[in-house]
Amino acid sequence: MIVRPVKCLQDKQSKATAAVDPVEPEHVLKAMESYPDYKLSMILTTHHHWDHAGGNPKLLNELPAGITCYGGSSQVDGVTNILKGGETIQLGDLTIKTLSTTGHTMDHICYYIDKQDDRAVFTGDCLFSSGCGRFFEGTPKDMWSAFSKLLELPNDTKVYFGHEYTISNLKFAHHVEPDNKDIQAKLKWAKQVEITTPSTIENEKLTNPFLRVDLPQVAKLIDSNPNASVTDILGKLRKMKDNF
Repeated sequence: MIVRPVKCLQDKQSKATAAVDPVEPEHVLKAMESYPDYKLSMILTTHHHWDHAGGNPKLLNELPAGITCYGGSSQVDGVTNILKGGETIQLGDLTIKTLSTTGHTMDHICYYIDKQDDRAVFTGDCLFSSGCGRFFEGTPKDMWSAFSKLLELPNDTKVYFGHEYTISNLKFAHHVEPDNKDIQAKLKWAKQVEITTPSTIENEKLTNPFLRVDLPQVAKLIDSNPNASVTDILGKLRKMKDNF
């Protein structure tokens, strides 16, 4: 697979391409100029917020008729095919599996690809590098269900997230876990690079406090109540981040 930070997913064999959350279509089309043999075949939308779906109609207007625009609900601008979790889409030889990851919005979809040990997941605003999106429409229970699906993916899965919030996320993660060496090292690295995507599932397990709330050593740093549930702790952690 070839993945560009502008969210162009391409299959080398079939020369088919998918754009993920192309909020600024001109950048997608510019990126495609570097791959003249490839054709944009579909749009994959993670959720209906304008900064992810807002560019769909404009991009569709620039493309030949019949291009499919996938999304999780009719709220997605330009959507032609509504998806549920557990469905698959073919992009040439790539099989894209949909994961229903409600919480940030109730139509949120993540897209997972496993091609000969080359794995990637596009997480939109569900999961960021060392952070996550706000719980706008769902509950902590919804979000933990979504995170649990991502945690089940192989550790070497590359995580392509929807926003470059890594440094601020890591500052909060360090606030939560000040003795976490992995967080310290990642924060130092993030300050040295311009673009931090992709992360990996393995790295998120080590540095993302929202994926670590089920660990007793982390839970007690967030909530002193030994009987607090994972979702209680997750909800409290999200409020801490909102006010950080």
